[in-house]
Amino acid sequence: MRELRPGLWHWKAPHPQWEPTEPWDQNVSSYAIADGERLLLFDPLSVPPEIEQLAVDRETAIVLTAPWHERDAQSLVERLSVPVYTPLPDTAEDVMRTYGVTLEQGWISPDVRWLLDGEAGQAHWYSAGDHLPVGVQAFPGQKRNDMVLWIESHRAVVAGDTLADFGEGPQINPRWLGAGVTREQVADGLRPLLALPVEHLLETHGGPFDRAALEPALS
Repeated sequence: MRELRPGLWHWKAPHPQWEPTEPWDQNVSSYAIADGERLLLFDPLSVPPEIEQLAVDRETAIVLTAPWHERDAQSLVERLSVPVYTPLPDTAEDVMRTYGVTLEQGWISPDVRWLLDGEAGQAHWYSAGDHLPVGVQAFPGQKRNDMVLWIESHRAVVAGDTLADFGEGPQINPRWLGAGVTREQVADGLRPLLALPVEHLLETHGGPFDRAALEPALS
């Protein structure tokens, strides 16, 4: 774990579902941001003990860039009783549209199912364009429920699958684009970020980077 600036931490951990055929590295990134008495955990996996101890003493929340990036969210909720901010999971229609497949009636996404079913945790669902009460603004990503987040207090952009590094720096990866969605459409939705005073680009696949890496990714 390292502190990128006061109150902004980054760490990496092996993703338990990674396979050698994946285009992304086995070690994925998570971040923690402290803003006064508030602590935000972004796409948390294998949270370091020091960060978890901070969470005990602060007003803490988990923020997911996408519902399939829940990682260790459920176990953290069970230990810390913290709320979760996340986009809604895929519907059957989303999967049919993205992959061009026909699904049996009644398909249900397993992502954050424990939140939807009320088994644990307090869910706060959000969409692109929302301003979350924890100081986060959501920008549209490459899918309706994959967000790019702006945290003004730390001049940081947090990205899940929409902006990723596969060895050539941050990019909008065409292999993850939904059906009928172009790279230019995604870039258009994210270019307003370039008008903001971004200092950090915090990717969960790769990174972290600085502003200089964001500009070519959206060009």
